[in-house]
Amino acid sequence: MRSALLRLHRWLGLGTAAFLVLAGLSGSLLVFQHEIDAALNPQWLRVPLRPADQAALDPLRLRERVLQAHPQAQLPWLPLQARPGEAQRFWLAPRPGVEHLAVDEVFVDPWSGDILGARHWGHFDQGWRAGLMPFVYRLHESLTLGDWGKRLLGVVALLWTLDCLVGAWLTLPPRGPGRLARWAPAWRLRWREAGWHKRLFDLHRAGGLWPWALLFVLAWSSVSFNLDAAYSPLMQRLFAHQPGPLRPDTPPDAPALSWAEALARARQHAAEAALTQGFRIEQEVEFSRRPGSAVYQLRLRTDRDLNQRRGATRLWLDAHSGQALGLFLPRGAATGDTLSTWLINLHLGTVGGRPYQLLLLGLGLVVAGLSGSGVYLWWRKRRARLSPARAARRATA
Repeated sequence: MRSALLRLHRWLGLGTAAFLVLAGLSGSLLVFQHEIDAALNPQWLRVPLRPADQAALDPLRLRERVLQAHPQAQLPWLPLQARPGEAQRFWLAPRPGVEHLAVDEVFVDPWSGDILGARHWGHFDQGWRAGLMPFVYRLHESLTLGDWGKRLLGVVALLWTLDCLVGAWLTLPPRGPGRLARWAPAWRLRWREAGWHKRLFDLHRAGGLWPWALLFVLAWSSVSFNLDAAYSPLMQRLFAHQPGPLRPDTPPDAPALSWAEALARARQHAAEAALTQGFRIEQEVEFSRRPGSAVYQLRLRTDRDLNQRRGATRLWLDAHSGQALGLFLPRGAATGDTLSTWLINLHLGTVGGRPYQLLLLGLGLVVAGLSGSGVYLWWRKRRARLSPARAARRATA
């Protein structure tokens, strides 16, 4: 069985190595995506710090300004969160009948209302500074290949998850007395008594063992991002989850609430839910309604969130009647949702502050190093195995 698992580990590693090197290196950059993007494009992403008692402008007013500046666009997402020193981002979508927008991300000073600029997200038509970090994000998420690339990386993540389990099992010594004690050498590095090849092997083995739990978290959470068809059925079977939003029961041709009316209703429902469910609202994040949808969504950051930048608490609202359709709490309501919340935030580096971000940066380099070293070790072993056969062929030639 061990030899079969060793072959499986070898082929899984070879099949996923190039993708994991790319994902590890790009993921290390994305740990500080906002900071790097702001450093490259401060004219868009940075605004002067205002006094603490100066409130930001009403987001609905900012929305109207953006729509006036971009009449061919619609705004399905309304940012509600104003961070000191940071611009607000408005994401544009083309109006019906409009095939293409020159820009799709607009930056606004939430205190003055000034439109600072706009860019075509993920492209380099405005220079490398504007396009670098969005491009890195697209590379990490989908290889810049859209849905097809995203599914491909989801399959890679599923194979990586399996390889994490197989690789950990292979480090265990054969069954017998003192098995755990005999496992200790797998965690150590032989620096003095071994040559560089054995050192590299130790680095590959121990380097996968020491951060194994976090590597497994990165692998399985990658499946949740890119291959939900494999992630959700298994998690739904193993753990309890909160129900999704109810379907609106109003006729589809009923008049829809305006954004201002719907936001007021959503805030009221959120305050009532906080009282009845026992959570505390810390900040409003975003209000949205996708084109053609009969549902508004209010996104909040609450004390049930782990995400230190953007909350994941959500409340859904019937766009016609204003009736609350459901509430999602990231933690404390259902075991499966709590686990997924931890997996997602550990992957994104939105928990634990700067120390964990630095750890995650290093972990991305470890992923790339483990994949690269695994390929090199295989190549060395294969070359050594083929050398006697080649020598024999030369001798008989």
